[in-house]
Amino acid sequence: MSDKTPTIIFVCTGNTCRSPMAAALAESIFKKHELTAIVLSAGVAASDGYPASEHAISAMQEETINLQLHRSTQITREILSSASLILTMTGGHLHTIKAIYPQANAFTLGEYAKDGNDVSDPFGGNLNTYRKCAAQIKQLILSSLVKLKEDLWKI
Repeated sequence: MSDKTPTIIFVCTGNTCRSPMAAALAESIFKKHELTAIVLSAGVAASDGYPASEHAISAMQEETINLQLHRSTQITREILSSASLILTMTGGHLHTIKAIYPQANAFTLGEYAKDGNDVSDPFGGNLNTYRKCAAQIKQLILSSLVKLKEDLWKI
C-alpha cells in the first residue's frame, strides 16, 4: 500500500448533482472495503457555495448518505494538481480538465470502469431520474473497484 493517501476528484458541470453523488457514493464504497482516500468533487462550470440539488440529497438519503453539507466548488488548476485520479461524468468534462491541466491523470468514469458511457445529467429531472443516475454512478464505481485498488492503493 502506498504511503500517500490517494486523492480522487469527481467532476461534472455544476457540482450540485452528479459529482457530489459520485464522491459520496465512492466514500461509502471505500469505507465498506476499508480503503482510505480523500474524495472530492468539483464542477467545470460551478459557482462556489451552492448546495446539492434537492433530488440529489433525497437520492443519497435513500443510500443512507447525507449530502446536506455539500457546497459546490469550481474546478481549479490547484485542485486538479492535488489529485491522484480525476474521474469526470462526460467526455466534455474530460476535455475541459485536459485543457486546464494537460498532465492530469483523468478519465471519464465510464471509460475508467470499462463501460464507455457518459453519466447523463439529471438536472431538472424528477427524483426517479436522480435515482437512475445514482444507480449508474454506483455501478460504475463498483465496476472500477479492482482497477482503483491496483492504481491507487497498489493492492
